[in-house]
Amino acid sequence: MKELENSVYYNGTDYCMQSLKLQEISENAETPFYVYDMDYIIKKYNRLKASFPWENVRLFYAMKANFNPVMLKIMKENGFCLDTVSPAEVILAKKIGFASENILFTANNMTDKDMEVIKAEGVLFNIDSLSRLETYGKYYSGSQVCLRINPDVVAGETANVATGGDLSKFGILLEDVKKAVAIAKANNIKIVGLHEHTGSGIADTGKVFQSMQNLLGIINPQDFPDLEFVDFGGGFKVPYEPGEVEIDYEKFGVKAVELFSQFCDRYGKKLKLYFEPGKFTVADSGCMVVQVNTVKNNKGRLIVGTDSGFPHLIRPVLYGAYHHVVNLTNPQGEKKLYDVYGNTCESGDCFAMQRELPEIRIGDYLAIMNAGAYCRSMASEYNLRPMPAEYLIYQGKLLTAKKKISYEELADRILSEYEI
Repeated sequence: MKELENSVYYNGTDYCMQSLKLQEISENAETPFYVYDMDYIIKKYNRLKASFPWENVRLFYAMKANFNPVMLKIMKENGFCLDTVSPAEVILAKKIGFASENILFTANNMTDKDMEVIKAEGVLFNIDSLSRLETYGKYYSGSQVCLRINPDVVAGETANVATGGDLSKFGILLEDVKKAVAIAKANNIKIVGLHEHTGSGIADTGKVFQSMQNLLGIINPQDFPDLEFVDFGGGFKVPYEPGEVEIDYEKFGVKAVELFSQFCDRYGKKLKLYFEPGKFTVADSGCMVVQVNTVKNNKGRLIVGTDSGFPHLIRPVLYGAYHHVVNLTNPQGEKKLYDVYGNTCESGDCFAMQRELPEIRIGDYLAIMNAGAYCRSMASEYNLRPMPAEYLIYQGKLLTAKKKISYEELADRILSEYEI
């Protein structure tokens, strides 16, 4: 997938998304704002799907990465399926028009109320604990279910996003699979799918293949006679830093299908093959644009202040994640080292530390890259700063997906939510 670079490119004079100049968009929009390349998202999703040479492969976009409704509507029109993790995600997806059979519900530590809501929506459950499976069986005997299995492999960009291993809160342990089968049989529950998800942003594909083998190794027709699909989750890595090597997912897909095909031969039936790309689908489709309002020279340390902060892009503070920054206004300026900060009352509110950038001046627009995933979806109104506006570029046109509300509108909304 090497020709699929970040959706933002430099044409020699300007940073662009499709044919539109980000500097010009910034001059006509109120910062901060997110902007996403929708055509890039569709192309990347379809290309990943084509990487798996299997006659029945389905990709379920992990909606938690970015739940922009306009984006989701276009995704539905282009044949996307959805991986959801909360009742509100499912309800939103259904309101947008996604069919129940194109949605999978994978909640962690779900409540009885969650279970009731999702069952009423007719969406397949992916259950990750024995206790929840018992409760589900008690109320919904005779129905179908998918089970999330802990593959006993630890992988991911950081410990916070590694979801396998015996210390993880996710999934049914391999050693407890027989117990899950017994619970399902006792309650006349058909296990139609098995699932595992090892972590996010996995650089070592060897660990992915090991987790696949661990899951496939516990599947047999005697325990799972009704199986229709196996879901190997997400974890597809996105390059965040310049020069970071992109994984060859075409090569990965061929090997994954080889493993799966061999398993299906042993199982005696060609099953459906599922994956759940979230970050991979949308992360490098977008950026967040901020404007510089302060430049300080603290004894030789250049400190830049912007009109947004970690509530709108929390990954650097939460995970120590790297997000590339570019100067849209002065791309050819003299390179200097800068600390790029946000505007909230937290010392850790920093987008980039000692980053070499073209000279930054008050009024310049900066683009924080790879902001398509886990930026808006994890955003908050901390310090009572309104959420940024959101734009999509689709088929060469700039679409306003969400307007930014005013300070007064935010204050009025807060008051309307409380009884005083």
